[in-house]
Amino acid sequence: MTFNTVCGKIALAGLVGVLAATSPAHAGKTRISTNQTYIEDAASAPEFSIGDRAAVLRLILNSLPDQVTVYPTENYYYFSFNYRGVKYAGNLRFDVEDRDKGLVHFTYFKEFTEWQHDDKDFGGILGAKDGVTVKPAGKLAYDVSFEGRHVLFQLNDLSDVKPPPGLVRKEEVFIGPVFDESGIRFFLVFNTKAKAFHFILDETVPVADQFIPTKTKRITIGVRTGFAFYADRFADRKILVGVSGNNTWVNNYLDGPFDQLPDNFIQGDALLNAILAESPEAKGEIDRLGNYADGERRYLIAPYLQYENESDLETISDCARSATPPEYYKCFSYHGEEGDRQ
Repeated sequence: MTFNTVCGKIALAGLVGVLAATSPAHAGKTRISTNQTYIEDAASAPEFSIGDRAAVLRLILNSLPDQVTVYPTENYYYFSFNYRGVKYAGNLRFDVEDRDKGLVHFTYFKEFTEWQHDDKDFGGILGAKDGVTVKPAGKLAYDVSFEGRHVLFQLNDLSDVKPPPGLVRKEEVFIGPVFDESGIRFFLVFNTKAKAFHFILDETVPVADQFIPTKTKRITIGVRTGFAFYADRFADRKILVGVSGNNTWVNNYLDGPFDQLPDNFIQGDALLNAILAESPEAKGEIDRLGNYADGERRYLIAPYLQYENESDLETISDCARSATPPEYYKCFSYHGEEGDRQ
């Protein structure tokens, strides 16, 4: 696809302050958001057409500092902005398969809510044909330029992150470290006897949440994220066992780490072999990262329960209370109706 050339300055007031990437100098500093900016952003008059992808890309790049950090491990740089009173969400993705070919994935759409789910999106895979240049600029760093504007996207380097001793059981394979867009870090493991994936909470760094107990005793729920964790009876660790179904429905930052696999850090066929052990029927259908040949789908790794109420988690506790491995670890593995994601 070819971008249209649009003249004129684009107003930046519509860009919401929740852009995930601030400069490293601002990391860790407490910031506030106000109702004033919320109202003014929602009411700002647009100076471009929402279908003009060049104008939206220009808006995004011109609104960012010269260098930003891409935290999620599937290399999505998320953004949002308001347009005619409606919030749009989107991302720039540096796919491990084609970023070194000078390509970046760009998409944006109306943000999903409980009352609207408009699936129409805009964007595409951008490169030189669109006037977009993507060049490697160091270890896991990429310079993106468009119309003379350059932004350095530093991907999250977790190559030295390893599980502490005792966290991964002898029958498990460590697939890689995960940094979710929620700001929570995990270790993705595969249990070869239970034939189940698990996201284990990474507590080697401060966890960006606080947790409240539940009636099930071993399960705690994050105050901010709604993530539910089970305190393993057979290892000193917490297994992700639930995410809020409401967050999954609206596809927000708290919908669970199914879409943040450790793409940059997967060794060889470790992920592929684990998927085939869980789902042998996928043999010949997927690549080493779990992508299907059609390029539109990826194998779904979401072993946790999508819960509505705290009581929904009791089924996990009931299953695990007296079970022993490997059946015990099957209690923490749920599968959706489909074995792949879009």
